[in-house]
Amino acid sequence: MKAKQVFALSMVALATSQAVYADGNMLQEVTVTSTTIDDRFDSKRGEPSNINNISGKKVDDEHGKNLVEILESIPGVTAEVQSGDSVKIMLRGVEAQRYMGEKPGVAIVIDGVPVQERTGRVNIDLDNIDSIKVIKGGASYLFGEDALSGAVIITTKRGAKMAGFTASAEAGSFGYRKALARAGFAKGNWIGHVQATKRETDGYHDQGGSFAEYLDGKLQYLVDETSDIAFGFEQSRREKDSHGTVKGVTAAGLDPRSFSGGKDYARNYDVELDKMNLTYAKDFGSGGDLLVNTYLFKDHTFSWSNPNGYLRTAGGALLNGTAAASDMSRMNDSYVNGGDTDQEQKGLKAEWRKGGKQVGLMAGLDLQSFSDRAVTRNLVTYSSRSTAINAGNPLNLAGAITADNLSTSDTKAVYGEFKWQATDPLTVTLNARHDDITAKYESYIPLSAAQIAAGRTTTGEKSFRVWSERAGLNYALSAEREIYTNISSGFRVPTVSQLYGSTITPTGTILANPNLTPEKSWNKEIGLRTKSELLGIALDTDVALFQIDREDFILNTGGQYQTDPVAEQYQNIGGVRNRGLELGVKTDANRTWSGDIAYTYLNAKFTRNDTYWMSMGVRGSLPSVLYNNTGNVVPRTPKHKLNLSTRYRYSPALSFSAEMNAQSGMYADEVNQVWTGGRTLFNAMANYDVKTGRDVKWSAFARIDNLFDRIYYTTIRGGSDGDGNGVYNAEDMSITVDPGRVWTAGISAKF
Repeated sequence: MKAKQVFALSMVALATSQAVYADGNMLQEVTVTSTTIDDRFDSKRGEPSNINNISGKKVDDEHGKNLVEILESIPGVTAEVQSGDSVKIMLRGVEAQRYMGEKPGVAIVIDGVPVQERTGRVNIDLDNIDSIKVIKGGASYLFGEDALSGAVIITTKRGAKMAGFTASAEAGSFGYRKALARAGFAKGNWIGHVQATKRETDGYHDQGGSFAEYLDGKLQYLVDETSDIAFGFEQSRREKDSHGTVKGVTAAGLDPRSFSGGKDYARNYDVELDKMNLTYAKDFGSGGDLLVNTYLFKDHTFSWSNPNGYLRTAGGALLNGTAAASDMSRMNDSYVNGGDTDQEQKGLKAEWRKGGKQVGLMAGLDLQSFSDRAVTRNLVTYSSRSTAINAGNPLNLAGAITADNLSTSDTKAVYGEFKWQATDPLTVTLNARHDDITAKYESYIPLSAAQIAAGRTTTGEKSFRVWSERAGLNYALSAEREIYTNISSGFRVPTVSQLYGSTITPTGTILANPNLTPEKSWNKEIGLRTKSELLGIALDTDVALFQIDREDFILNTGGQYQTDPVAEQYQNIGGVRNRGLELGVKTDANRTWSGDIAYTYLNAKFTRNDTYWMSMGVRGSLPSVLYNNTGNVVPRTPKHKLNLSTRYRYSPALSFSAEMNAQSGMYADEVNQVWTGGRTLFNAMANYDVKTGRDVKWSAFARIDNLFDRIYYTTIRGGSDGDGNGVYNAEDMSITVDPGRVWTAGISAKF
């Protein structure tokens, strides 16, 4: 049905253009700015979708410790700090209900590389960002799989502006410290730089420390006046521990730093990331331009998980009396599983773009190869019950491999854009992309007799062929005002574990379902962009109404994160509708006084989620409770979100800025039983920049976050009887308490 709507909008666009057709000689040059490889364009003129741009200078000037602090100024963005500076980015409330490392529903693209980190989060050196572009709405027509609600395109630093030497140092609350050194040059046809960064913190929470070091850079060769080749790389090593989770609101008040009240399901992450890409760009003049990008991205992650079970000696005797590993007040580091995963992404992209007097064209080719080898071992010897070991309660020996599988995915895609300036005010944009994706799975663990009897296999393969599209109109009311509208789609293919990789539950049922079909999202939006003036102040305003409908949403019939209710299987049985309004207002940052506004109204509800089993008792010892969540509000989606920022330039060297982040209350769970109130936070910062002799530029800053030391929850989640007392309420929530007031200060020199 939605494909028919896209076709209908396309026909309306073409009919409208013919009805008001103007002389082609009166039309301006049409430029195609859509690309998945390079983000060199920040103009929104003629675009039919809601787009936001953040410059690398703004990223640097914010002095944020993570990407969340940078993206707060964009309407519709919700992001969550997991630990350290690792964040999960979400757009328009999509995927706010999932929190166990799933894909975010947003395409994260860094220098043309579609990042698919193991944890579903994005890790990047904030000091190496040249620009951020956020496209909202279904964006699979450009970026393919997982662009259900949009895309975040990050371009790393490059060019002659990186020439010279830079050194900086920062310090802050809870042992935060950072050091950076960069050297760059521009000589003849060669331009390049290399940068090393190291940041670490002890963290506010118990076991909340993190460490990250980066080595990145870019080397560019100007082949001639119309072409260049650029090689970029980033190597990082990261260590991050607990998020600082406690169980329930009482513990959050008594033990906000999580010293004794419970721990995360997973912690102690060691991550090694390596990224390399080579890009060739050629401008053929009237013949258009060509971009070709090849890349290799590696992610090696090791972590602990599952603080459950009763620890035993090799002979089976209980350790420490009857304490389970989940009793973290007595057994702080007793996690029973260790995960070791190796991911590798490699691929090639090629795009040709051509502008013209009336028509602009873009054609692209996308080839991707992805592999994930995951091995899980027992870190300790344990059993699932405190009773004596028997056939129903086997001994799990330390070092034993419990999972060893390889998942691969190969993608071949073609995509394109047709941009037509039918009249001087009317621009029509049509996009389409076709993905051919083959997913394979192989387990290296022999099957048991029960698994064979249940029909489970150690291998699986399935192919998906999916179309994505966008049809949009942009009508210029004047040189300073334009209306835009579009229908666009996003899709996500089932994961290999949903198709093949599940395990037998205690009831003998299988979670996997090789008959799953891709999820689909449809975005409809209409917006208005204006450039105006109020009391002598120039305003850049963008307001949009949107609705995203997710169809064939894959859910477990046993309930989210369940492993032991009645009959379980992943099926295309869910639906979600997210609708709302976004408002962004920006002023000229070069004026003495300036300020920005970012407001979001969001109404996100389940249109179908009628089978949700909630586990009750200690590890499901009591009967599970069935809920029908259809019509419920999607958890962790505040209805109102507002960001206000202001800047005052006291002198050419000294400036002050302040920021307010406010959001309304929200539900913490799918069943909508636990409500958490809203909060309003204030941040403040001062910057000082001055040039001294020998052309040395000195910069210093001081920043205070949560200025008034507001106590609130960074995260709150619920989905089971967490304390095992047979009653589900706010005491079952997994909660991370914010550190409160935090300061950061630093100094840098560039020469």
